[in-house]
Amino acid sequence: MEKAQLSFNVQPFEGTLSITPVVDGTLLPEIVAAFEREQHFEPAGGYGGLIPEWFKFGALDKYFLGDFENDGYFARMNRVYLLGCQCGEVGCWPLIARIRAEGESVVWDSSEQPHRKERDYSGFGPFVFDAEQYREALAVLPSTKR
Repeated sequence: MEKAQLSFNVQPFEGTLSITPVVDGTLLPEIVAAFEREQHFEPAGGYGGLIPEWFKFGALDKYFLGDFENDGYFARMNRVYLLGCQCGEVGCWPLIARIRAEGESVVWDSSEQPHRKERDYSGFGPFVFDAEQYREALAVLPSTKR
């Protein structure tokens, strides 16, 4: 199985930075919006990047590896925000998923839209990345203080 390539689009957003995952050259909001349209979900899309200055993600290199405190928010959720709303707020309209390292791979699976529990995202992903390439992509992310 060929593994997906991860990169990040880091761009200005309302005086700060927005970080959007890019899978095989396509912005993740475009990928999930296409999936939602195919599934006839209404509304479809509406996602945007993560705004580290607006939420306590912690160190982004650890966050995107699913490496966080065992008693923390994300550990209890057993998922992370891959995307927030196009308005910049993760609580408004997020896409969440589980991230796990498996040997030489990093896997994103178990995606969901928490505001629409009835939606079935089992056909979305899983996304499997080469661990070395994945860590290289993480190395270019800006450091965060929160």
